[in-house]
Amino acid sequence: MSPLLLNSPQPMPSSTVKRTTSVNSRILLVLLLLAIGAFAVALSAGSVSVDWASVVEGLRGRNLSVDYAVVFQLRLPRAATAFVVGGMLGLAGVLMQILLRNPLADPYVLGVSGGAAVAALLAILLGWHVAGISGAAAVGALASMFLVFVLSRGSGDWSTTRLLLTGVVLASGWGAVVSFILAVSPDAHVRGMLFWLMGDISETFPGWIRLGLLIVSLLVAFGFARSLNLLSLGELRAESLGVNTTLLRVGLFFMAGLLTASAVTLAGAIGFVGLVVPHMVRLWGGSDHRLVLPGSVLLGGVLLVLAEAAARTVMAPNQLPVGVITAFIGVPVFLYLLQRDRAGGRA
Repeated sequence: MSPLLLNSPQPMPSSTVKRTTSVNSRILLVLLLLAIGAFAVALSAGSVSVDWASVVEGLRGRNLSVDYAVVFQLRLPRAATAFVVGGMLGLAGVLMQILLRNPLADPYVLGVSGGAAVAALLAILLGWHVAGISGAAAVGALASMFLVFVLSRGSGDWSTTRLLLTGVVLASGWGAVVSFILAVSPDAHVRGMLFWLMGDISETFPGWIRLGLLIVSLLVAFGFARSLNLLSLGELRAESLGVNTTLLRVGLFFMAGLLTASAVTLAGAIGFVGLVVPHMVRLWGGSDHRLVLPGSVLLGGVLLVLAEAAARTVMAPNQLPVGVITAFIGVPVFLYLLQRDRAGGRA
């Protein structure tokens, strides 16, 4: 028996369960088709038109043309990386909103990205290569995550309010350090630093470790979807139904932190994905986390794949930071969601 769900509540009627499962399956199928379409757009869009006949010839091993190299060595790795990063941020956003019981929470609210940013900018300032910058960002993100966890515990109490305040204060401190580094850095390094801070997808595949982290995190979180549904109704109610809320919240914290750290080290600080995507999934399909968790992974991936394609094509041959595109998309969508929620509250 799971240590997080000691006593199961009364099950729903079988007809309700079947109907909910059917609706969730249809929504996830639509999102999966959107993901396939997003990859098709990403492989087709760019400053250079592609002759798909040459690409097919390359797949057959007959002629490894420039078109084949553009699709499979440049566009496909970027699209795959964007999808994994978007999925990580979408899933981390859901977990963080449940953990803090705050619909405005995003993966960066507890300062994980701030620690990664400070370490990455220092690595850029020292002239390290891409691998060194990613490694430094990973160390900074993990250090910030553990620092928030230790400081928020205090004498043993680990309340949501204490956790949120600790993360916000630490994030502000990291922001001040980032500003200082930008102010004292030579002009030759500042452009690269700003590009990293606004999000940058590189021409490398995400790697099996990051893909495995995303899949395992999704499976683990999905396994506790019922407990997450109860926790979203309130800690007291969840505890009365047998959920070990303390252990569950600690697990949510570290899972969301690891996903955020991995995403930031791979693509920099890309905003709005983890904030907006969970709300969009809830808007379409409700708050059942059996849908929200996988739906946020798929929709986050779709959004970032399309944003990456737009970043390459809007001002081609120049490339925009991906975070700029996600902000252009995320701001109006989030304002719409706020207005919709406000109108629903009046109704």
